Amino acid sequence: DVQLVESGGGLVQPGGSLRLSCATSGFAISSYYMSWVRQIPGKERERVAAIDSDGGPSYANSVKGRFSISRDNTKNMVYLQMNRLKVEDTALYYCAVSDSVGSEIIYWGQGTQVTVS
Repeated sequence: DVQLVESGGGLVQPGGSLRLSCATSGFAISSYYMSWVRQIPGKERERVAAIDSDGGPSYANSVKGRFSISRDNTKNMVYLQMNRLKVEDTALYYCAVSDSVGSEIIYWGQGTQVTVS
């Protein structure tokens, strides 16, 4: 079975940092497009960062320059380094899998809460 388990969320002060991790199993991430998507209550989900199978990253404008996505295909792990956090970054952060850029998300994790206050 495919599983994605996020960790690393928590409470942090504005300006602080957190590193989210996504542990995957049941498939090899090396061929997939991996994303971090956040959900703020009352708002639509936002893809904040993604990384393609070649390691090329992309970011939402709201986090560009502050967040960094990476992947370790040997460990089937995906990471999101979040620096200079803002109150508006408070959200539930999900790890997500797509077949390719622009395709729909096929697997989701359960999410990890990030609260900046």
